Amino acid sequence: MEQVRVTIWNEHIHERTEPAVAAIYPDGIHGAIAAALGAMDGLEVRTATLADPEHGLTDAVLAATDTLVWWGHVAHDQVADAVVDRVQAAVLGGMGLVVLHSGHESRIFRRLMGTTCSLRWRESGEHERLWNLRPDHPVLAGIGDAVELAEEEMYGEPFAIPDPDELLMIGWFPGGEVFRSLCTWTRGAGRIVYLQPGHETHPTYHHPDIQRIIGNACRWAAPRIRGAAPTSLNAQPREPRTAPSTGDA
Repeated sequence: MEQVRVTIWNEHIHERTEPAVAAIYPDGIHGAIAAALGAMDGLEVRTATLADPEHGLTDAVLAATDTLVWWGHVAHDQVADAVVDRVQAAVLGGMGLVVLHSGHESRIFRRLMGTTCSLRWRESGEHERLWNLRPDHPVLAGIGDAVELAEEEMYGEPFAIPDPDELLMIGWFPGGEVFRSLCTWTRGAGRIVYLQPGHETHPTYHHPDIQRIIGNACRWAAPRIRGAAPTSLNAQPREPRTAPSTGDA
């Protein structure tokens, strides 16, 4: 099996500043996801954080990344323009992107979606049921009819995203809200996955089904082709042109 090279990017702020979050994710959210994905067949995992030089997302790192996993929340505006440009170009050129939870408001996701990506939310630690709409889809391989999360932040519609290419899961909350919780798009040559659950104060990324979905998404989003993002080109004709007839005998 060919290895899929995964880079997991995380702000890594909550875990360093909030004891309650550090208790759940002592090695950071990126560390918890990396440990789970690193134990799966076919995935080669590295991590990067906001505080790293160039946020850990240099040209060399992105060139060696098949799928980038993104978690952000309170520091979206601290991500440098050059890094957003670089990640966008990599996705258009074929790199996969898996955006998690509050990454819906990240600069890179909003740019690729072309919308505000706004939604309704409530921090209440409610039960969430994620209904599996596409058990035939590779991202949901090994997942049953539904995933039950004992506690999660409520995300509710309307979710200001372009219509997904594929809607894979719908989340339901006891307050009556529903949400498009697992969606896919294609931008350029790159595949994008958005997965909703994963608030920092809940142990969502320790749940085996959520870990499996992220791992599946990394494999599915990995490049089918990889190259530079398409650019405009002054194209020369492929067939020789002949001078137009003057109509003279």
